[in-house]
Parts: sequence; C-alpha cells; structure tokens
Amino acid sequence: MDRFINEIKAELGNNGDFHLQRDYLADAAVMLLGFNTLIDFIKTRVVLHKHAESILLQNQPSGDLWRAIGEVIEGDVRKAISSIYEGKLIIHFENTARFIIMEPVPAMLDRSIDSPTNENVIQGALDSFTEGIDTNIGMVRKLVNSDEIRIDSFTAGRSRKNKLSLLYIDGQADADLVNSIRDHIEKNIQIEACDLQGLAKMLGFPSWSAISKFNTTELPHHAVQNLKKGKVILFVDRLPFALILPNLLWDMFAVENDRNFPLPIMLAIRAIRIIGILITLITPGLYVALVSVNPEVLQIQLALSVAQSREGVPYPALVEIIFMLLILELILEASVRLPKSIGPTITMVGGIILGQAAVEAKLVSNLLIIILAATTIANSTIVGFQNSVSIRLFKYAIVLLAAIFGILGLVAGLVFVGAYLASLNTYGKSYLYLNLKGNESNGG
Repeated sequence: MDRFINEIKAELGNNGDFHLQRDYLADAAVMLLGFNTLIDFIKTRVVLHKHAESILLQNQPSGDLWRAIGEVIEGDVRKAISSIYEGKLIIHFENTARFIIMEPVPAMLDRSIDSPTNENVIQGALDSFTEGIDTNIGMVRKLVNSDEIRIDSFTAGRSRKNKLSLLYIDGQADADLVNSIRDHIEKNIQIEACDLQGLAKMLGFPSWSAISKFNTTELPHHAVQNLKKGKVILFVDRLPFALILPNLLWDMFAVENDRNFPLPIMLAIRAIRIIGILITLITPGLYVALVSVNPEVLQIQLALSVAQSREGVPYPALVEIIFMLLILELILEASVRLPKSIGPTITMVGGIILGQAAVEAKLVSNLLIIILAATTIANSTIVGFQNSVSIRLFKYAIVLLAAIFGILGLVAGLVFVGAYLASLNTYGKSYLYLNLKGNESNGG
C-alpha cells in the first residue's frame, strides 16, 4: 500500500464508516475512498464506469477521462482528507500521488419537502425549507425566476466545514448591506457557523443583544417576498430555515400571508398583533403598580374588588407575579421540549389544574390568573418565536420597575424599551425603520 493511502488511513482509519475499495478504471488500478454514510458507493460506481465507457468508446485519451470525472490533483493529502469530510469521492491512482475529487451520488440523508412545523399558514403555500442548502436555494430560485438574483457561497469553519449562501436581488438589495455581510463572512471565515450564535459572531453582531439581528422563516414564499423588498437571505447548511437580514420592528406584526386576506381584514389582524405586544408589556407591570404602589388610581369599587381577590394571599404583588410568571415559563419550555403527544397534556395540567390549585391554596389571586392568561395569549400573537421571547424578557424589566416606582416605573420601563429598540441597527439600518409610503422595494 502506497504512502498516500497510508497517510489517509492514519487520519481517517478509526472512522467506522470510512470506505476503501480497489477498482479498475480504463485499465488503471485505482482506490476509491470516502464515507459510506455520505456516499452511495454502488450507484456512484455504476455512474463512474458508464462515464468511463462512453469516453473510451470515443477513443479519447485517458487524460480527458480523468478531467471529465472531476478535479485532478497531485500530492495534496490534506486536500484529499478535507474533501472526504465534505462527502466527496477520492479516486486515487495506485503507486502515484495523483487523485481525482469526484462529486458522487450522495446517500439519502435529507428529508423531502414537507409542510412547515413551526409556522402556521392560512391560505398560503404549505412547502417549507429543509436541512439541505441546495434544496432551499432551488426552492427560492423556482419562486423568484429572475436573472437578477445573486448567490454568493462560502465554506466556513476551521475543523468542521459548513456551507453558507448569501442570496439577494441585484438592484433591489442595499449594496452597502450586501458588501458588509460579505466582508464580515470573508473576514471571519474560520469561525464555526453551525448555529445562530456562531453566525452572529461571524457577522460581528453583539452577543448580548436581546433582539435578534435575524428574522427567521421556514416558508419559501415569505423569504422570497423579503428578497423582493430589498432584504438579504442567508442559508446555513443543516438549518431548515432562512435567515432574513435586517430584522425590523415591523416584522413582529406583519407576515406575507396576511396579503392573502382582504385589506380591512389584513389591517385588523396586524392591529391585533400590536395590541397583543402592548398587553404583554403593560399588563403584568400595571397589575403590580396598582396593587402594591398606586392603588389610589383605581376607583373605590374596583380597588375593593382587587383587594377582595387578593384576600388571604400572604405575598406582595411582586413575589406573587414573579412566582406565577416563572411557573408559566416552565410550562412553556416543557411544552416545547416534550413530544407533541405529551405537550398539550402538560399545558392543560399546568395552566388549568395548577393555576386553580394555586388560587385555592391562597398563593395567588384570581385576578392574577386572568392577567397572566391574557398576557400569555397576547404574547403568542407576535410574529416569530425569537421576537416573542424577546418581548417576554422585556416584560420582567417593566414589572421590576413598576414594583419600585409604580405607574411612573411602568412608563419609565416602556420608555427604556423604546429607547433600546431605537438604539439597534443592522449595518446602519435602524431597527425602527418603517416605510410609511408602502414601497415594497425598500423594506416597507
């Protein structure tokens, strides 16, 4: 066995799926190397030999055959090893340092295009992105059908190579935005970008930002509409959704499927979402402020009703609401992590049985249960799971300020949240940007 094979076996030989097979190609003895978990070796060999036979029947020299199969390289063992990790087939000529990198027939590892699981669609297309980056790009190309779409591809990571693709429409997307993203990716190409934290680090975004710079979607139609509005899409291999840049405040309230309804209904739906975010932010803090700091604001009948509701509750309003908010967070996290067959049961047990038991045990008031239920439902109207989580976080800051300063603290908390959102920008694009003219070509 020659030195080339020995070096590769020393590097990859301890992998159980590493496949090494001797073969003949145009009377030349070769070794086929690759991972049998990534390559369908049977189909790849059939394709390889049919291709070789067709070339030989044309009486072309063997050099043309090698170049037709793939990239011919001399002596670079590290290149061969990294190509094997990427799922390529290495065809090595025995007793030489020459080899060919071939694109094989891949093993079937990707699921087929299916309906979305995290975003509900009403009166819209039901296909969704998959883990395969090439499949996702193909779905976008099918919908855009334009020669103005541009795709920049990158391979990022030091030890684990991962594919990234940047998609935009030439003439629609902001050139400065595209150049900034491209420059950051090329500058930090060695950073592992297999998750959103790694990708945010690669793009130079702050790690402690409560608002994500990405807006994610698993719906191709939603991604394409954002492309047409001048935004940029990032695909990361093995992530079954598109990352839309920049993320704007208006993305919390608007989705493209809204346009499948008549205009008055679309406006009503978006108004409900705005009311939902206001209820989420204001209601818990208002309860704490009115119960513990500023009860004189209430009318006497309402104040008596609230006091009667809290009769027998030993804790101050802040402890009472933090206790129940934490219980709700635990229920939400458990319902997400558990299998779908068990999640609804946990929600019912936590939301109804535990809530009722807490009231009967005089741990919390009836009024608080109503407020928290309304808050949780209102929070669910916000578009995007990451956006709803951010709003849930801001809610706690407002509750703490309301517990200390009452109504004044509530107002100060809202001002603080507004000021924080106004301070955000993505490569110079303000998070609060809103195109009042409704020009879809520029992010409206």
